[in-house]
Amino acid sequence: IKKALEISKKASKSDATVLIYGETGTGKELISQSIHYDSKRRDQPFIAQNCAALPESLLEGILFGTVKGGFTGAVDRPGLFEQANKGTMLLDEINSMPLQLQAKLLRVLQEGYVRRVGGTKDIPVDVRVIATTNENPMDILSEGKLRKDLYYRLNVIYIQIPPLRQRGNDIILLADKFIEKYNKKLGKSIKYIS
Repeated sequence: IKKALEISKKASKSDATVLIYGETGTGKELISQSIHYDSKRRDQPFIAQNCAALPESLLEGILFGTVKGGFTGAVDRPGLFEQANKGTMLLDEINSMPLQLQAKLLRVLQEGYVRRVGGTKDIPVDVRVIATTNENPMDILSEGKLRKDLYYRLNVIYIQIPPLRQRGNDIILLADKFIEKYNKKLGKSIKYIS
């Protein structure tokens, strides 16, 4: 974990894309936030989107925006990339993003612009992208869940977070932190857990 934190610290001094791998619950989003809030973009938006939470049709419009008349019921709406302009976009569980959408994301990373769904105008964006995966990157590449060209574009800085089962001392620290948090939130005075 110290190595992961050291790389994160260095990553915050750069605008390069970051790929973070770790099992569910290891702190990928926390690491992502620390990179953003320690960077020169700290005063700009930090927007996180879980790629597994939405179907492809909705995710595309949410990420890239929509244009009125582009499809039935569409309205002019900026996507998350526009909203994150000058800031950082966290794409959580990138391994769940459909391949067709990965191609559009690759274009955004390469060209620095988005095109809203149903639109014809290219909109420039300056967004630092951090992507996370809860599956080993080599496995998702070999299974065809992640495009190789996108992998190489995202994997400029790679951070692997070890699972909690290998970080016994961290579990105690985390438990203490959660006790403190929920004591305040629930008006309790729990001292410790077994």
